Amino acid sequence: MPKAETNSEKVDETTPRSARKRQAIVEAATEIFLINGYLGTNMDEIAARSAVSKQTVYKHFSSKEALFVEIVSSLTDRTGDRVHGDAPPADPDNLAAYLEDYAFRQLYIVLNPRIMQLRRLVIGEVPRFPELARVLYERGPLRAIGILASLFETLKAQGLLEFDDAIVAASHFNWLVMSTPLNQAMLLGDDAIPGPDALRKEARDGVKVFLAAYGR
Repeated sequence: MPKAETNSEKVDETTPRSARKRQAIVEAATEIFLINGYLGTNMDEIAARSAVSKQTVYKHFSSKEALFVEIVSSLTDRTGDRVHGDAPPADPDNLAAYLEDYAFRQLYIVLNPRIMQLRRLVIGEVPRFPELARVLYERGPLRAIGILASLFETLKAQGLLEFDDAIVAASHFNWLVMSTPLNQAMLLGDDAIPGPDALRKEARDGVKVFLAAYGR
């Protein structure tokens, strides 16, 4: 089972002092933004919680908006890296099981309370910061679909899948797997995030429909 998302990246004592301070600021700001929302968060509280001066916060981030963009960008990128960067090579002898494992890993990593809270926060700030929603979309679903399309092209070349447009096939796979549990988690709250067994069933059912359309 993939490891659950933790509250921070590990920063050891060999990390330069400036980088440790920056990471402390990002961690503190993330917690405060998720609790208080964008408007309810101020730089004084972030400085106090990260045990640095307000001047140090502004040295690393020119504004609250810049800090918010950094949090959204970095967390979205790390999530995508964990989903797709750790993916093993495709198993041509058991394509269904391979795709089920891929889909389950995506569900398990993305449907995390911290990530869901961030997504809700960004959606709530779309009128104020439409570019943030674009960052979340481009580095989240759009990146996932692009990586899946590349994988599916390889599987097509091996005679395992058949389609006309890899992006369309990847989009169908992504949303067959993600749409129901993601909507539940986004609209009904963290308590509605399915457990591992339910996520495994979502992965299996989504892959079954996908292969009925695109499998050879």
